[in-house]
Amino acid sequence: MTFTTVVIVVAVAAGYFSFRYAWWRPAVDDRHPRILMYHMIRPRLPGGRFNKLRVAPERFEQQLRHLAENGWRFAFLSELGDLAGTPKTVVLTFDDGYRDNYLAAHPLLAKYGAKATLFLVADRFDRDWSTSKKAHHDSGELMREEKLSDEELRTMLDSGLWELGAHTLTHPLLTDLSDSERHIEVARAKTDIEARFDTTVEAFAYPFGIYTDDDVAKVDQAGYRFAVTTDAGVSTDIEAEALRLKRVKISGKEGRLGFLTRLRTGRRGLVE
Repeated sequence: MTFTTVVIVVAVAAGYFSFRYAWWRPAVDDRHPRILMYHMIRPRLPGGRFNKLRVAPERFEQQLRHLAENGWRFAFLSELGDLAGTPKTVVLTFDDGYRDNYLAAHPLLAKYGAKATLFLVADRFDRDWSTSKKAHHDSGELMREEKLSDEELRTMLDSGLWELGAHTLTHPLLTDLSDSERHIEVARAKTDIEARFDTTVEAFAYPFGIYTDDDVAKVDQAGYRFAVTTDAGVSTDIEAEALRLKRVKISGKEGRLGFLTRLRTGRRGLVE
């Protein structure tokens, strides 16, 4: 290999590394809480379309260990208003309501003294909600994933390690619904979950992270204090962004470097 070739290879590698990890992006002050977004804690499926949503249990444990050993304080999303400016606050959030949250994530939360907010689809069984966004995602992959039973959810709540938020009744694409349908999906999810589990629901997650100003207004009118998006990053003004909070996306396809980069800056590279 010639010297010129070596230089080209090194330059390409450096460019790729910079593009993938954006190492030059400045860190977000750790007085701003990190809201981490998870879905499943389970091994990836060979050829699975949604493997970004599957974080292996051993990887999740590594992440919890890092947070615990480096002084991060675990909080529920509902506690954010009381923790403004508190250094190194991290909120673990889980979307949808997959059974592995109980089987795999729950014991690890207990092991590391962590806690999490679960955004639950109230009517979550036998639904292939991925088709609500893209009709061709009709393989049934997410529908086949086991969902949490009400009994398992009550055990999780009783442990004090979890709180529930709402993720609508059926996980629709809100922008495809009529005004009255959107109101039902947003408001009834809160009252349904509160009544079923004898708890208070203060937070909401927009399905697919897609929402309009009118959806934000409906979330506010329904009585939620907080709402999370899938917009990547770290919200720096919790009060002003309370119903449009950014989250740090945790991908099942990344390793330790990707996690640390996201934790530091809110994002991984130039393109999510």
